[in-house]
Amino acid sequence: MAKKREITVNDTIIRVVNYNNDDYISITDMLKAKEGDFFISDWLRNRNTVEFLSIWESINNPDFNYGESAIIKSQAGLNNYKISVKEWVEKANAVGLIAKAGRYGGTYAHKDIAFEFGTWISPAFKLYLIKEFQRLKEIESNTHRLEWNFRRSLSATNYRIHTDAIKEKLIPWGGTQQKSEVYIYAEEADLINLALFGLTAKQWREQYPEEAYEYKTIRDCADTHRLIVLSNLENLNAVWIRQGIGKKERYEMMREAAINQLASLQKYLIDPSTIESPVKKKILPTSELKSSFT
Repeated sequence: MAKKREITVNDTIIRVVNYNNDDYISITDMLKAKEGDFFISDWLRNRNTVEFLSIWESINNPDFNYGESAIIKSQAGLNNYKISVKEWVEKANAVGLIAKAGRYGGTYAHKDIAFEFGTWISPAFKLYLIKEFQRLKEIESNTHRLEWNFRRSLSATNYRIHTDAIKEKLIPWGGTQQKSEVYIYAEEADLINLALFGLTAKQWREQYPEEAYEYKTIRDCADTHRLIVLSNLENLNAVWIRQGIGKKERYEMMREAAINQLASLQKYLIDPSTIESPVKKKILPTSELKSSFT
């Protein structure tokens, strides 16, 4: 689970965690807002609850056990029937509810289910819960965007260092047409793209035509780990260009640097979800970077 996140609804502090790349809300915390002596099992034994959970699982969980769900549904609502979250998860192979022990212990529900649980507490509580959750997501989105924009700006600044080195050392003096200059700049940019992403800009556009149609680039869709490494590679390539090192050797050196730096960042920056590009698209992982340059 991810770092600690909280929202407050009617003076009740409610924990929110990231699980399987989605938001789960503590219904254990939510239950504190309900008047009287109630348990999550009281909600879970309700036939309407089981019906809702079964529909949610059928939409979101390809491994859902429909047979066990039907048995549970047939017994739900009977006076002597009770079922725990653990039993529901194990019997129905459900993923919408999770029971956790330890520091962040309690029962957590996928946000869709948590909102439904809010109705059981009170309609007003549900509305306030939704509002507070939306506010949390807006704050996180703005924070992530500012962080990502800073990294992108840093990369753009270092790009000038890179292009200056290309201009001084790789573009011939006198009579060079502008088209040739553009080609040389693009060739060096793609050298870095290959080392870092395993793709040239053209190959990325072919794989992600929808993003390309919206005028996004491979670098626009990179996460911050790769933008940090991109900035470093531009500086390294500028130094190596000035030293007269050949293209093939520079590619191999940058590829090795990219693999090592990404491994370090992924080791120590534990929560990459907080620093993703707002328009992030899947990029090849480190293990799939090209092993040769053509």
